[in-house]
Amino acid sequence: MKYNPFKFTLIAGAACALLSAPVMAKEAKIGESAPDFTLKNLDGVEVKLADHLDKTIVLEWTNYECPFVKKFYVKGDMPGLQKKYTDKGVVWLTISSGPEGKQGNYTASEYKTKAAEHGDASTHILLDRDGKVGKAYGASNTPHMFVISNGKLVYDGAIDSNRSPKQADIADAENYVSKALDEVLAGKPVTKPKTKPYGCGVKY
Repeated sequence: MKYNPFKFTLIAGAACALLSAPVMAKEAKIGESAPDFTLKNLDGVEVKLADHLDKTIVLEWTNYECPFVKKFYVKGDMPGLQKKYTDKGVVWLTISSGPEGKQGNYTASEYKTKAAEHGDASTHILLDRDGKVGKAYGASNTPHMFVISNGKLVYDGAIDSNRSPKQADIADAENYVSKALDEVLAGKPVTKPKTKPYGCGVKY
């Protein structure tokens, strides 16, 4: 067969393009192992998910400037949940995805000030500057909540059943995260493992 340098170049170029194409991580799914990650907290210390898999873990995506997040911080509802469950041994990781300069993304020192103002009581606040962890979990909103038990994702979705941004509407809502945690800590399966998250879009 006659050698065709033009055809060979096209084939080789296509092959290189395929090899260099980015491989997208599969999003986390209920019942499957939670994607591992390492992120730095506000003190610059690396926090590894794998180091906490012997505990029940909550992942909370946040943006203090989002009205739906403010709903849960303005009168201490989210800090109250954080403290209630960390006192029971739950590891609560609050995550901010996106670069500095985007709404709700600050320097570490600014975050410390904001966290104190909001009464944050989570185990760690983690900075996901390049958004890789958020995208691995499919975190789309703030707040978007996940619960991990025995290394597997057991809850993914909204914090509660009322999609209003008003703090006054919290009392009459079903808190999905609290219910999931109570079930996990009691050794029971989560009865409502997936709900539709609501709030502001994550600022990747």
